[in-house]
Amino acid sequence: MASDDWRLRIELPPSVGEPLLERLRLVHPEASELARALSGSRYAVTRDGETLFVYASTSTELDSARPVIDQELAEVGAGGATTVTEHWLADEERWDDEAPGPSDDEQVLAEGYAPWEVRIPCKDHRAARELADRLETEGYGVVRRWRYVIAGCATKEDAGALAQRLHGQAEPGGELVWEAMEERPFSVVNPI
Repeated sequence: MASDDWRLRIELPPSVGEPLLERLRLVHPEASELARALSGSRYAVTRDGETLFVYASTSTELDSARPVIDQELAEVGAGGATTVTEHWLADEERWDDEAPGPSDDEQVLAEGYAPWEVRIPCKDHRAARELADRLETEGYGVVRRWRYVIAGCATKEDAGALAQRLHGQAEPGGELVWEAMEERPFSVVNPI
């Protein structure tokens, strides 16, 4: 069974990160009663500036490590450091205490592109120009290429509605297609 991803985020005062990281590297089961309780456990520890991250498979593992970490924080004079337990939300690709990011459609729109398009072949160049002008006055972003019009839409629903509305105006035998642009993966960049 796969484990969930959990981490402890520790916001440290300046100049404490390296000494704490070194102390956590050197914690041995013989070092203290608390450390003995962790024998057999493995934690990944990383640092990003004055923030330290301790990763574990479960919240229980983090709870077990917390007393050792608190003891080491006290030893380096950072007993008042801010610590937050975070859980990775795989479906949303974010930690649970972070605000949700923009949807894929919102991200594409922010980059200046329409995430959905309605592509309309017209009977000739003039019909394409007239349709493009009309759609522009309605507020659509439009690209016209000879006898083809491409209207940008912000959502799948908007694209579907526009495609349905224009379908009756399409040339008999003409084809009206709405589709998504190639999927752009939403990725979380972790500088650690």
